[in-house]
Amino acid sequence: MKRLLSVLKGDALSPPPVWLMRQAGRYLPEYRATRSRAGGFLDLCYTPELAEEVTLQPIRRFGFDAAILFADILLVPQALGMKLWFAEGEGPRLAWPGDAPDIRALKPVDEIDETLAPVYETVRRLSASLPAETALIGFAGAPWTVATYMAAGRGTPDQGPARLWMYRDPAGFERLINIVTEATIHYLSRQIEAGAEVVKVFDSWAGTLAPEPFEAYSVAPMRRIVAALKARHPVVPVIGFPRGAGPGYVGFAEATGVDALALDHTVPLDWARKALPKLALQGNLDPVLMVTGGDALTQAARRMVAGMAGHPYVFNLGHGITPDADPAHVDQLLRAIRG
Repeated sequence: MKRLLSVLKGDALSPPPVWLMRQAGRYLPEYRATRSRAGGFLDLCYTPELAEEVTLQPIRRFGFDAAILFADILLVPQALGMKLWFAEGEGPRLAWPGDAPDIRALKPVDEIDETLAPVYETVRRLSASLPAETALIGFAGAPWTVATYMAAGRGTPDQGPARLWMYRDPAGFERLINIVTEATIHYLSRQIEAGAEVVKVFDSWAGTLAPEPFEAYSVAPMRRIVAALKARHPVVPVIGFPRGAGPGYVGFAEATGVDALALDHTVPLDWARKALPKLALQGNLDPVLMVTGGDALTQAARRMVAGMAGHPYVFNLGHGITPDADPAHVDQLLRAIRG
């Protein structure tokens, strides 16, 4: 069995399998060259041979134990009918079909494949082209996180527009969450059908929710997603990542039924190991160490590996690798993990 899949089934391996969030990205010169060929970022996402290429690049260079599909969490709202573009140096932008948010303007979930078909083709290509020992991870954004971008039209510091919507119009916001949840289930299921062996759901803004909304808009949708995927694809593991949830990580894991929990870099690994003694854990090196390198990186990685010995554990970062990271520091990290 592939090393990542073995750990997600509950085995403890030494050394642990390793992959990095955003491992295909701007810190790699080969990625920058391929993106230049593609033109825009969305062209890269929707051109299967180029999306396959950038997914494979970090596998060729570093030999990670898993590849994660190259795509973007905002392809789902685009497939639902929103306009999506990327402003240079400013990040993603979304716009509703009309002049104001109107859930009725969104497309039915059964029509999203008209937009997302190239993503499934990328997964099929990767399923055939990845090394035999390398697991293929599909992914999507969690409904709450995706809804924050839909509400604001962009990323915001505190996800204020979505939080205002959920308090001012709870029924309308609930409808939005339900639509995105059903679209996410469909999208991930299609990725699995195309060859994804694991799926991960990124709730990057879960930490902005107060306890009751966290239960309603982070935990409850994730529970629905896991249940639906398990009914359709019972052997495919699901990794949850409610970033910033703090103590809420435990309740999230127990209530949703995820197979593994990814942790952000603020979470003490020894606490998580004790609080969730049987659950596979993933994380959670501070991504800044991929910029600084040095002895701090080596020692932090070694401490994490030693501290998680005997537990089902996947080495990763606490969030995505940043564009200013040094590829040489990835090599250094792998030497620290693998010896």
